[in-house]
Amino acid sequence: MKLRKHYATIAVLVMLLSPFQLVRAQRANQSQYLFNDSHFHLTNYIQEGTDIKDMLKIMGDKIGRSTLFGIPVQQQWSYRVTGDFAPQYYLDSDAPLYYYSFTDAYIAMAYKSLTKAEQARFDPMITGFNPTDMYAAAHIRRVLETFPGVFTGIGEFSIHKEFVSAKISGDVASLTDPALDSIFSFCEETGLLIILHNDVDDPFPKPNTPNYTDDMLKLFKRHPDASITWAHIGLGRIVKPPLEYGKFFERILADPELKHVNFDISWDEVAKYLMQDDQAITNTARIINMYPDRFLFGTDNVAPTSQEKHLAVYHMYDPLWKLLTPEASYRVRLGNYERLFDAAAKKVRAWEAANVGAPKKAPSHSPASGVRKSE
Repeated sequence: MKLRKHYATIAVLVMLLSPFQLVRAQRANQSQYLFNDSHFHLTNYIQEGTDIKDMLKIMGDKIGRSTLFGIPVQQQWSYRVTGDFAPQYYLDSDAPLYYYSFTDAYIAMAYKSLTKAEQARFDPMITGFNPTDMYAAAHIRRVLETFPGVFTGIGEFSIHKEFVSAKISGDVASLTDPALDSIFSFCEETGLLIILHNDVDDPFPKPNTPNYTDDMLKLFKRHPDASITWAHIGLGRIVKPPLEYGKFFERILADPELKHVNFDISWDEVAKYLMQDDQAITNTARIINMYPDRFLFGTDNVAPTSQEKHLAVYHMYDPLWKLLTPEASYRVRLGNYERLFDAAAKKVRAWEAANVGAPKKAPSHSPASGVRKSE
């Protein structure tokens, strides 16, 4: 009886409130949270991490929703290199990294262990593919077919990443690789949201145009129907903002051919640049206030152990939150996440409904017929 009264109350509110007031009411409900986390790794470089039930406790009443992905590469423990010392991070050893496809199954099973209400707080992402492999899109499709109803996007995955790219076994990833285009094309087909890590320049750049921006922007423009988030706005531990980076970003934001590209300001290494002094903070706030629907906040934390540690990156941005308009602050911390990830999830579920279990089309990387028989 109490439950019926509860629903009756909601029905009355819906009838009384205008659409604008409903949005305000929804936002008031969301405002109990500090943010939705657009960039979060449940596991680390040796595929160990935080139990997902413990992660819910860490999120608590501070974080509403969170992306959920592992690390797409594994740090090899080479006894010849480090002996009994077991490296846990990519800077702990000269031994190589290699792509670790099982991460997708691990993330899916962790997600599926939750109740429906608990699942609603996570948006799992596919990361365990090799972006230099023309079969990468087939891997992503296979994950959707194996775990329908789970994944919302792909990433974070890397093309050019300081110190990491050179350590990965096999081919070096490239922004001009047809394999990468096939991945983006499949995301356009399915609606999968893309989180891409690509440094704006080399760690020790030459004094000219940043090395990777031209090829990256061409890639983005080749795939106008993809929902793309450029992770860390191209910055890194060593990769610092190039000269007049703010003007460069304003040109991207004003380009109508790049309106499908958004930017996350995750990672404490990024915060150190954006928050380094009053001028940097003012410039950052000015640009976000001009384009509040294009930025998302994320922690980029890896397997956190406490809420205090997990919230540390958010509080590094406290000076920024104070300079943003209320509308911009809401969008960056909460609203843009909900809009982009909800839209992606809706498209992916529709694609799964139409394609999972249906006869497969011939993949674009092989001929539709005429397969050679063994002689």
